[in-house]
Formats: sequence, C-alpha cells, structure tokens
Amino acid sequence: MQTQKGKLELGREYPTPDEASAIEAIEQMTRQQIEQNYQAGDRPARRDAHAKHHGCVQGEFIVETNLPEEMKVGVFKEPGKKFTACIRFSNASGNAAQPDTKGDGRGMAVKLLGVKGEKLIEDEKNTQDFILVNHPVFLIRNLQDYVQFFAAIRAAKGTIPLKFFLPGFNPLKWRLQELIIARTIQSKKIVSPLEIQYWSMTPYKLGDRAIKFSAKPSAENISGRQVSKSPNYLREAMVEHLNSKGATFDFLIQFQTDAEKMPIEDSSVEWKSPFYKVATIKVPPQKFDSREQMEFCENLSYNPWHSLPEHQPLGNTNRARKQIYESISQLRHELNGVSKVEPTEEELFALFGSK
Repeated sequence: MQTQKGKLELGREYPTPDEASAIEAIEQMTRQQIEQNYQAGDRPARRDAHAKHHGCVQGEFIVETNLPEEMKVGVFKEPGKKFTACIRFSNASGNAAQPDTKGDGRGMAVKLLGVKGEKLIEDEKNTQDFILVNHPVFLIRNLQDYVQFFAAIRAAKGTIPLKFFLPGFNPLKWRLQELIIARTIQSKKIVSPLEIQYWSMTPYKLGDRAIKFSAKPSAENISGRQVSKSPNYLREAMVEHLNSKGATFDFLIQFQTDAEKMPIEDSSVEWKSPFYKVATIKVPPQKFDSREQMEFCENLSYNPWHSLPEHQPLGNTNRARKQIYESISQLRHELNGVSKVEPTEEELFALFGSK
C-alpha cells in the first residue's frame, strides 16, 4: 500500500546502506561486555539487558472469540485458541545485582508454546515470543545512534550517558527527546510487575499490516501495596500475589494507519491509533521461585524472531535484534556450560504443576 509518490508506505521497512556494519559493531561491543563481566567474576554470564529476572510464571494465552477477519492472523487465527505461555518478568538494566528500589524499565517477555508452523529462525520450532517493556517507545532512533549510545554507556559506567544526549554546545546536535525518554524510563518505580502496562516499543507484522502490541493489567491485579525497601521486592510482590490469587492481562494491538506519523524505522515515536483486544493472558496462582524454577528461567532464550512469518519483527531495532540476540544467547549458554534447549509444555507442567 503506497501513499503519494516519494512518501513512506504503510508496513514497509527502509534499511540504510550502513546498517550491517552498525549491527556488527553493536554485536561485538555487547559480546565484549559480557565476556569482560564474566572474566571479572560476574557469573553466571547474564544477558546484556534485562539481566535480573523476578521469575518466570506459567500462564495461558487465550485468543478472543469474536475477532474481525483482519485480525485472524498467525496465533490469532483460531477463535478461542489457548496456548500455554511461559512469561518472564525482569528489570531492564544489564546489572543483575541492581536493587529493585532503583528506578528502571521493566520487562515482560511472553513465550507461547505449542505454536506450529514455519518460524523465522529455527533454534526453536514450536514457540512464538512477544517482547514488551513498560514504556511505549524506545529511546534510540536508529542503529548509528545506537552504536554511539552503547559506547557512551560503557564510558559512563552505569550512569546516564549525558555526552550522548548533549554531545556539545550546538543545540542542533542535542538529543533532547531521547534524553526525556531515558529519564522517564529510568525514573520508573513500580509496586509489582503484575500491576503495570507493557508495550512492544517496536513494530511487527500482522499479516500484511504493521502493528504494535501491549499487555494491560486487569483491575483485579491492583493490590494497593506500596513500594518496598527490599532489594528484591518485585519478586516478593509477585510471590505474595500469586500465593493466593491469579493475574490477568489484556493483550492488545494497534495498527499503523499513517506511515509518516507512525514510522516503522523510528521506534522513539509513539503511535497514535486505537488499541484492540485480541487475547487474554491468565496467570493462575502458583509457586515460581524455587531454585529449579529460577534456573530454568535464567537459561531460557527470548527472541522476537522466535516467530511465525505472520508476526515478523519490523524496523531497524528488530533487524539488529535478530543477529545480536542469537549471538548473545549462544555466548552466555557457552560460558555457563548450559545447553540451549527449547522449552516444552510437558517440561513446564512438570516444573510448575499442570493447569
């Protein structure tokens, strides 16, 4: 679908000529950081981001029964279809020792099991992953900026890399919008991972259209609890909640309706279009924090390219993720001496208890 001549097209990607070299640079810097941390005694080797998980929980992903035809695509094709889900909640920081009391982004990674069909990468053959963070936009516009951002982060040693956002005295080179996004994400303090909304940040396909998605907690998830001073209070809040009751999220999608105002290649721009509910995520009461369960969670790999072609990730951030996520997953499994294994429903039921 095309607009006027010379204008952007709905659902179309626009890679830049130097993209491959930028992805290679990001991958190498990320690998070097993980290897340096590992040699310095940070073991097991962790993810470069979302290193600290609060736990993985077993859930159900239930497709709505009355979707319009344009939404009956991929995992949403069969009305009322139920998928077993393994959901990882995490802090966004690459520092696994960071206390939960420090402001940070929070992640929700959803892995559907028993998803048949061709996949975009073949290391997992029966899964579909959805990756979400509790902010609607990403803070980097393009991969060239990301190379500079990554280098600035390493130089800043854990603080906000102001030199990336304010590189000199020329205001035309300042990245003020990105700085605002970074400050907003880093200042977020929450009472529980089960009580906040998450967004995909980046776009994806839904058949031949482009979408973003979100997971919104139901009112029943809200507890009225307060932020704790415990360094692991987010896990503790989940344990307390799921000891006695379940949690529910609405899974929502929004369509790209304007290629200029809702760009594919710039994930720092929030899309302004309606959200539609396409599924429900149900997390039943459960115990999820045993040593075996936490190790299982640590060894999982989530990747937006664990996907049916109908849900292909779009945009430069996602194209970079394909190479980088695979590389980092392989590296940390090798360093930890752990086999990279695709989880199954049987394994999940055995570890968490059957539905």
